[in-house]
Amino acid sequence: MTLLDIGCGPGTITADFAALLSDGHVTGLEVPNTDVLDKARAYAAERGVTNISFVTGDALALPFPDGTFDVVHAHQVLQHVSDPVQVLKEMRRVTKPGGIVATRETDFSGMAWWPELEGMEEWRQGYLKVARANGGEPDAGRRLHVWAKAAGYPRESLTLSVGTWCYYTPEERAWWSGLWADRTLSSNYASWAIKHGIYTQEGLKQVAEVWRKWGADEDGWFTLIHGELVARK
Repeated sequence: MTLLDIGCGPGTITADFAALLSDGHVTGLEVPNTDVLDKARAYAAERGVTNISFVTGDALALPFPDGTFDVVHAHQVLQHVSDPVQVLKEMRRVTKPGGIVATRETDFSGMAWWPELEGMEEWRQGYLKVARANGGEPDAGRRLHVWAKAAGYPRESLTLSVGTWCYYTPEERAWWSGLWADRTLSSNYASWAIKHGIYTQEGLKQVAEVWRKWGADEDGWFTLIHGELVARK
């Protein structure tokens, strides 16, 4: 079996696939001009998986012939691209007849948390604005079936489901709040937020502090929903 993992990032999910498909081969694809694939290759070597390779390419025009892979997978990718319908067309194109296209996308407007600290809803609204100003759609989860049909997938080929993540334990809260506090201050998101005039540097610092406050609250609870789509070609 052959599997393509689009938007593989540091390769953690890609390496999991390779470990499961010990008799197959897994290809991870990431955009050019990034050093993340060095981390992915190092992680795969650390895991001891050898049936794996990493390449660069554009999800809008995948660098593979028609019908190359048994499974084509994308996790939290479509929300970031300018044309998710085109990406889904490409995913289907490079899938073998009878193969599977699978994707999962979160839905930011569907997130819920406790306590309802002042500033948390402002964080969400700010994120929605930044993501859309950057050409993405942060409420991608609820749109997957619509995008797939627009990409030419027959309705009867689609299987839809919903997945959830929940962060509640001290360790989970520390990781999730730290991730967002750090991302708010020192990532592409931060530079985009300032570039589009949605936040100032001081505003971003305030958002990061709200996240740290949430993470320190012993009653802190956060859940995400994800739209999931599996399509047989």
